[in-house]
Amino acid sequence: MSIYYKIIGEGYPVVMLHGWSLDHHIMLHTLEPLFENRVGWKRIYIDLPGMGQSASSPSIQNSDQMLEAVLNLLDQIIPNEPFIVCGYSYGGYMARGIIHARPNQVHGAFLLAPVVVPAFNERILPDHAVLRRDKNLLARLSPEEATEFGSMGVSQGEHEWERFQHDVLIPAKQADEAFLTHIQENGYGFSFDISTTLHHPALIITGRQDHIVGYQDTWQLIEEYPRATFTVLDIAGHNLQYEQINVINALVHEWLNRLEEEVTLTK
Repeated sequence: MSIYYKIIGEGYPVVMLHGWSLDHHIMLHTLEPLFENRVGWKRIYIDLPGMGQSASSPSIQNSDQMLEAVLNLLDQIIPNEPFIVCGYSYGGYMARGIIHARPNQVHGAFLLAPVVVPAFNERILPDHAVLRRDKNLLARLSPEEATEFGSMGVSQGEHEWERFQHDVLIPAKQADEAFLTHIQENGYGFSFDISTTLHHPALIITGRQDHIVGYQDTWQLIEEYPRATFTVLDIAGHNLQYEQINVINALVHEWLNRLEEEVTLTK
């Protein structure tokens, strides 16, 4: 099967995995600006099967097989190479699956609002809260847009709407809904325990008001990552990457600095 990916830069590979029903742009818009003044990093932005520019496949019935497809791609484009993995939401769940499957190759991880408990009704979740709202903006949106944005956003301003529209709404409408629904019904959670200790620099960022995956369940990962910084951000829901962009940028830069102390970059 064919999986779309976009490579920017040369050097040490960094694998980027987006959230459910989205595409690589949410990771590109979040992380690519942070590499502008850094050399030696090869960023690999992937569209997961059935999402973005990657077609769905009858060979993928569940998340086990989704992971296998991603691993096969990595074995093709960075065979036997050490790499870093970054994942947002479901992409964070996939990232942990990759760490489990390739423990000797993964030399660092960034998990942004990762899925930890696959079953939604088993997650510990805060109530949805709106802490910043531009009423004039919401009045200009269509009822459908206002409902979608209003049901997700903790900070609801012009900047957040622009990012939500381009990074979430548009990609979600392009995803293969039937394919994704089938996975949700037949094995959204892995069939095996993906808990794996990673002795390399890690960064885990969660949102205090994230009512989609929460933050409390994520804390259980801390013992798996002895080199991890763990942060819970206020005024941050599941779209925290643009609700708290400045804080996240600072944390990612610090994580990249730690990585650069450890890995050998190609200058």
